[in-house]
Amino acid sequence: MQSLQPFHTFHISVQAHQIIEAKDIGQLKETWAEAKAQHLPVLFLGQGSNMLFLEDFNGVVIINRLLGITHKQDEHFHYLHINAGENWNQLVEWTLEQGIDGLENLALIPGCAGSAPIQNIGAYGVEFKDFCHYVDVLDLNSDKSFRLSVDDCDFGYRESVFKHRYQTGYVITAVGLKLAKNWQPVLKYGSLVNFDPQTVTAKQIFDEVCRIRQSKLPNPSEFGNAGSFFKNPVVSAEQFADIQKLSENIPHFPQNNGSVKLAAGWLIDQCHLKGFQIGGAAVHEKQALVLINKENATGQDVVKLAHYIRKSVAEKFGVLLQPEVRFIGVNGEVDSEKAIA
Repeated sequence: MQSLQPFHTFHISVQAHQIIEAKDIGQLKETWAEAKAQHLPVLFLGQGSNMLFLEDFNGVVIINRLLGITHKQDEHFHYLHINAGENWNQLVEWTLEQGIDGLENLALIPGCAGSAPIQNIGAYGVEFKDFCHYVDVLDLNSDKSFRLSVDDCDFGYRESVFKHRYQTGYVITAVGLKLAKNWQPVLKYGSLVNFDPQTVTAKQIFDEVCRIRQSKLPNPSEFGNAGSFFKNPVVSAEQFADIQKLSENIPHFPQNNGSVKLAAGWLIDQCHLKGFQIGGAAVHEKQALVLINKENATGQDVVKLAHYIRKSVAEKFGVLLQPEVRFIGVNGEVDSEKAIA
């Protein structure tokens, strides 16, 4: 068995049967085939930034280390082909250094480029799907690669086809991004609304997003965490009207289909849970949406804490929170919502 603690940002002390860092597609295929021959489950990891290990993993963990970025352009767009193991925030910084704007709202989101489509990562009014051109996928069972267009990916809020049809036996090897040269800033959320859209630069937005995130989110090297633990819930207009009776100043974001998105962190905060601790797991004192490994937490400590939070918010607001983080059991991914029900 090998320790997984350095390979995921929650830094929970768990082990895997074997850990392999794959630097090319050939090594990735070979490792998969060997694991299957031994009837062992396989888990693909980038930087382990959105994972909660509930217990030791009885299989082979393949760390995606496929690196490389290719840049092309035409009159109207920049086109980037990014291998899946590239660090996401370093990619955002690199684009800005190259004078390629558009990704700045997605600064400091942990993880790799190959993980971005799975969650359809998003922040401050921007989502991965807004720039996705294609996603390259390897079918490990047939040894064939194929390319999905953005429409093929079924992107939704923290949703994609990679959580369903292409979840098992498939691995993302690269992503293609298409960024308009006619850049338009997105200044809908938080302190970004204070910028003048006529004069603001992408670098200013990047710096502000970094400042906000660093002020709220704990460094995983200090307290292990997986960033935002819960999805921001989306409720019907009728349900929102009922909730608003409880609290008139509730932050809310109307959606195009008439539903309303709520801020999960605010809901948790209203239950006075900042700093609340079960076992070694705690709610972060600066940002209630983040659960931290405060004192050698186990996966079960985090599950119990998440259950308590979900129950508290449901009792106060009638809203059931869903984890954004992926839960990994002994043989692979498990239903996170059922785990904390």
